[in-house]
Amino acid sequence: MAYILLYVDDIILITSTQDLRRQIMSLLASEFAMKDLGPLSYFLGIAVHRHPHGLFLSQSTYASEIIERAGMASCKPSAAPVDTKQKLSTSSGTPYENPTLYRSLAGALQYLTFTRPDIFYDVQQVFLHMHAPCTDHMLALKCILRYVQGTIHFGLSLTPSPIQKLISYTDADWGGCPDTRRSTSGYCVFLGDNLISWSSKRQPTLSRSNAEAEYRGVANVVSESCWLRNLLLELHFPLPRATLLYCDNVSAIYLSGNPVQHQRTKHIEMDIHFVREKVARGQVRVLHVPSRYQIADIFTKGLPRVLFDDFRTSLIVRDPPASTAGV
Repeated sequence: MAYILLYVDDIILITSTQDLRRQIMSLLASEFAMKDLGPLSYFLGIAVHRHPHGLFLSQSTYASEIIERAGMASCKPSAAPVDTKQKLSTSSGTPYENPTLYRSLAGALQYLTFTRPDIFYDVQQVFLHMHAPCTDHMLALKCILRYVQGTIHFGLSLTPSPIQKLISYTDADWGGCPDTRRSTSGYCVFLGDNLISWSSKRQPTLSRSNAEAEYRGVANVVSESCWLRNLLLELHFPLPRATLLYCDNVSAIYLSGNPVQHQRTKHIEMDIHFVREKVARGQVRVLHVPSRYQIADIFTKGLPRVLFDDFRTSLIVRDPPASTAGV
């Protein structure tokens, strides 16, 4: 069995045997000018370090370049990437004098989230104001950079794990946007013990209740889980168990299993039927999790330091193993 991940002219080749790898490399080399760079160590700006327990993915060099570009190489590190006391609005401060720099740094931070899901929500928040950045938006962006400065070597750890089930967490911040009162929904998906997908996004429509906002978040992660299950099926690793979906809103959980359609839920009928169908087929189970253990909170709002650190650890974002520190 072999898998090829191709992006323009960069290729990752994974094979079940060395003989198969050499055979495929020979066939490709006969058609294209290619160079074998050996075991995976660097791909699209992401450094890959091998250690006895798995792989460690990081973008520390790229993060240093962003901080240097912002002129903050000697800045004081921050313990958290966001101020928990306020939400950014379109009128936060006066128009920023250099919007091009703001957009450039925000775009660079977005690519950094490939291995740093702990800053995904905060980057999403500064991205909402790309069209007209203000001074407070730039201060928020600099707060992210100061946090990255203090965690420059952090990255995503991947370890061998049985491919038997998907576990996902979803949450929503009802009416959190001060300008539109739209909700922000977020989720994270684990395959075995490894984080493989995450999102933080402002919902496209206004939710009239907390349950509706949470349920739209449930529908988003169920859709993502269905895509991942189909992808694994194509890769010849079908999942034998239902996806476990953890939500901290009891009303949203009841809606996923209750076949009775109430007058007050008709406006979210499409999402309700979509999730219920997956539950009825045994592909998804929606379960309750206390808010204290709702990992997806990190993708919907700013959190107190202790809670943020706990959830960051749950996402397996951490320092590199001792053998790769400083690399």
